[in-house]
Amino acid sequence: MVEASWVSILPPVVAILLSIWTKQVVWSLFAGIWMGSTLLAGYQPIAGIGASLDTIIAVFADAGDARVLVFTLLIGAMIRTIEHSGGVKGFVSYLESRRWVHNGPRAQWLAWWIGIVVFIESNITLLIAGSVCRPLFDRYQIAREKLAYIIDSTSAPVCVLVPLNAWGALIIGLIASMDIEAPFAMFVKTIPLNLYAWFALLLTAWVIVRNWNLPAMASAEARTEQGQVSWTAAGSAQESLEVSAPNSAHDSMLLEGNAGNAKHMVIPIIGMLCTMPVGLWITGDGDLFQGSGSTAILWAVIAALVCSWSLALLEGSATVASLTALFMEGAGRMLPIAIILLLALALGDVAKMLGTGAYVSGLASSAVPVLLLAPLIFMVSGFIAFSVGSSWGTFAIMIPIAVPIAVNLDLSIPLMLAAAISGGIFGDHASPISDTTVVASMASQTDHIEHVKTQLPYALVAGSAAAVGFLLLGLVM
Repeated sequence: MVEASWVSILPPVVAILLSIWTKQVVWSLFAGIWMGSTLLAGYQPIAGIGASLDTIIAVFADAGDARVLVFTLLIGAMIRTIEHSGGVKGFVSYLESRRWVHNGPRAQWLAWWIGIVVFIESNITLLIAGSVCRPLFDRYQIAREKLAYIIDSTSAPVCVLVPLNAWGALIIGLIASMDIEAPFAMFVKTIPLNLYAWFALLLTAWVIVRNWNLPAMASAEARTEQGQVSWTAAGSAQESLEVSAPNSAHDSMLLEGNAGNAKHMVIPIIGMLCTMPVGLWITGDGDLFQGSGSTAILWAVIAALVCSWSLALLEGSATVASLTALFMEGAGRMLPIAIILLLALALGDVAKMLGTGAYVSGLASSAVPVLLLAPLIFMVSGFIAFSVGSSWGTFAIMIPIAVPIAVNLDLSIPLMLAAAISGGIFGDHASPISDTTVVASMASQTDHIEHVKTQLPYALVAGSAAAVGFLLLGLVM
């Protein structure tokens, strides 16, 4: 630890500016680590490189951090196994076989509920909802832009409200790196305060109930009612009147497997949900909220993997060798996320040694009224996420800033955390370069720019409401 000064803010500032400029979160985070390590090494840039590597490696010395990193890779393996076993395909077939969707509003509610129920990973949610609901939206002449908006407004917001996925693991890991006791319990406390996530979900439901179409969406709906699926007239609504098999490469990848059976998706998720509280109870000596979130999450995803592998082996649909290959493939998919998390934890360690949090909190207390800090954190996070197109990268940068401000100024830690998380989701939701925004367009098979144009007004409504909400909460918390 060195004496906090203005130079202590350089590492996160460098990471933020480079992320916005280059759109490369990994290298931007490493640059921030190198800058901080250089300062700690007496302003020696060459020595800073070696110190940076040592700092990154030191992350693995913390058992909690190591568990979160392992979990991140395991959740990818679990998702890949479920995909290949036909669990997703079976789940989709089950939904289609119910045939309770017989009008436009029910088709929209189906998309909304899939977004709520399938919370294991945002892109999986988008692809499932898109493949199931797109033909139904075409049948009842509802704009594909509205489908893209509904699934985009439920996928990521739901994921940050549930700890049992990679999103939860990332946030819990970042909280734990701030030396917060019971990081899982702290994450749970942020859930009711995560205003943008709640407002996005509720606004989407309101749009369905009231058929509330803002100008851009109203134009898309009018075009669709005339039988034109897209602005480019690439297809006619009549071409998709029948609920058919998926017709994109992404759908095909997602819905692979033989006949498919929903149990291959449902049973592993149930196993994960049941194991989580058991893990918290055991590690917390009977107190769920004092348990180790990283340990419980790790046990939960291992339980899900065991369930998935057991089903496949018992049915003879896979061998240990093929499941191992799927494991490695799925873990590989999550490697970029694991690297972001690793670098984020290392940057947080560097910031603590520099006293960044103490300096920023002191600066904030003298320059910004306390009641404005939560909405300010929300708006800064939103700006970064919009510019970078990554809520994960934003969490990595802003949570290590928000927590020390709350601790040093004796503010509500859950509130400041929720503001940082909400801002990340808001900016990601509104950004045209966000992966979830892009995947939502692909899953709905709509023009990407049209999706951005029709969704942005709704995101701004929910974002404005969240900013006001954080201002009001700052007055009472």
